[in-house]
Amino acid sequence: MSSIGSSLSPRTRARDVWRFLRHLITSSPSRFAILIFSALIVLFTALLSLPIASATGTVTPISDALFTAVSTICVTGLATVDMALHWSPFGHVLIFLGVNIGGMGVLTLASVLGMVISKKLGLRAKLLAAGDSNPLRAHGGVVNEGQTVRLGEVGQLLKTVAMSLLLIELVVALLLYPGLVMAGIPPLAALWEAPYYAAMSFTNTGFTPNAGGVGEFADDYFVLTVLMISVLLGSIGFPVIYTLAKHYWHVKRWSLHSKLTLITTSILFVLGAGVFLVLEYNNPLTFGSMDAGDTTFQAFFLSAMTRSGGFSVVEIGDLNGSSLVAGSMLMFVGGGSASTAGGIKVTTLAVLAIAVWSEARGRQSVEAFGRRIPSDVQRVALSVVAWGATIVALSTIVIAQLTKAPIAEVLFDVISAFGTVGLSTGLTAELPDSASYVMAATIFMGRIGTVTLAAAVAATSRSQLYSLPVERPIVG
Repeated sequence: MSSIGSSLSPRTRARDVWRFLRHLITSSPSRFAILIFSALIVLFTALLSLPIASATGTVTPISDALFTAVSTICVTGLATVDMALHWSPFGHVLIFLGVNIGGMGVLTLASVLGMVISKKLGLRAKLLAAGDSNPLRAHGGVVNEGQTVRLGEVGQLLKTVAMSLLLIELVVALLLYPGLVMAGIPPLAALWEAPYYAAMSFTNTGFTPNAGGVGEFADDYFVLTVLMISVLLGSIGFPVIYTLAKHYWHVKRWSLHSKLTLITTSILFVLGAGVFLVLEYNNPLTFGSMDAGDTTFQAFFLSAMTRSGGFSVVEIGDLNGSSLVAGSMLMFVGGGSASTAGGIKVTTLAVLAIAVWSEARGRQSVEAFGRRIPSDVQRVALSVVAWGATIVALSTIVIAQLTKAPIAEVLFDVISAFGTVGLSTGLTAELPDSASYVMAATIFMGRIGTVTLAAAVAATSRSQLYSLPVERPIVG
């Protein structure tokens, strides 16, 4: 006797699958994002495991292939193998494609492809893309006029994302090519390395195609400056790029999100450079052997890279312990929301700082630039910090137990993984398989974002139609 399932026609089954996916997309873009990210990681793990992907023509162990796939799709830059020497040209092309897919965001990419194919952007696609540009939409109720990007502007935002990714990487590659050639890279090799570096810098990944990495350009201010600017552009986020492209110098028309992102990013960039300058100026292994100009420039470069860039001229393991702590704090904050950077995001830090300042001044509401920041945004900001700290703490404890490595090195690499930065003290490359899986999970949770993760869980919760009596516990 045939079952009910076997009696369904292929067309009916395909229609049921499409209805399920459509419901999943519209009901919870966050859960759909996690599903797609997971599927891409599985796909790239399988591809990177193929003999054709390795330089030696052998099968890459599953632990290394999985870690590389996670680090690629999540635009992190940490590696358990020598990225320049282990992979074949086919493997490098896979990684190049993977970081661009991950940097754009899978929901944004799906919406862009849908818009190209259908020549229009429907409501479902707008909701899907809106969830990528602002995860708060997934559980924040009605989209109001105070959103960073309004629903009617999503189509323009998608065009900005696609065009900025292509144009910025193209311009960066064109600028880098003569610089690489003058630095001694063969012209033919530079044709590949220039776009590779452009993609790795704008997506804030930090992989390098050459064995020496950016250390080969330690004295080349032009190449390092181009990379630093590309990293900063990628870290501010596509909504900010969209605002700047639309309103240019009309600062009064900038959204509150754009203002907070740019101001906080600038403060952290300068403050981080100042901290590294003070802490490392007399370290003979890092800045101690440089003159004042080199030390200042390298301090700014290190400040930019610890925010999410992942490139490093000096050996991270040679930094003073105090500098590792400072770098960990910058990595934990990360870059802008809806950007290629990770961390808790600069706007999260800004909102909490403004809330603390408002509380200290005795103000009933939290305000900035003539706008009031609602309490739900403040609660989400606090939740993001709490979830991020919990993820970092648990991962640090587990990896420290598995490796017995110094806790300072473990903490730095774990925060680098959570913030999808890619800097390492050297610990990650030596991790046993069990610890590499934990580190990969940390990267994944850091990339999909604590807000997205919380939204995916919140989508399953039910509304509470009653409230309990109020009682105030003692705090502080």
